Amino acid sequence: MTEKTASTHTASSEAASTGKRVTVPPRWFVRTAWVVHRAIYRVTGGRRGLWQPKPNNWGTMRVTTIGRRTGQERSVILGYYEDGANLVTMAMNGWAEGEPAWWLNLQANPDAIVRLTDGTRAVRASVAVGAERARLWARWREMGDDVDGYAKLRSTQTAIVVLEPRDDT
Repeated sequence: MTEKTASTHTASSEAASTGKRVTVPPRWFVRTAWVVHRAIYRVTGGRRGLWQPKPNNWGTMRVTTIGRRTGQERSVILGYYEDGANLVTMAMNGWAEGEPAWWLNLQANPDAIVRLTDGTRAVRASVAVGAERARLWARWREMGDDVDGYAKLRSTQTAIVVLEPRDDT
């Protein structure tokens, strides 16, 4: 990776499925988009910023975890789709290197609260492995984003995170 590519996070890769180059915007742009998205959610009192998944498109959810170092609540807006009663997301960190903080928090304490357009759910996180991971990854692939090409931008495998409903009684 060249110095310029490393500093702007605009790495590219040849996607096996399409042969097209995939690029990621500079890290400052990705982080700004995240801040704006959260601000829209906050300013509208949650009326904007979340949407339900459609048959061939992902939706967005707000996940609240407990910080592994601080013990304080931490919230993030993530893409997801439904797999039966479970919610499925990717720990991709905007396709940059490293694990996202929310996933590190869930690894330390897998219980979380998810806010969807139709309400709130208590969930427990786990990572999909083996045949389950392959099946869930294939579903992401069907949604049209070149997840294989983007995943090649990372040196480590992107975790597929399954959020299963939990009963708090």
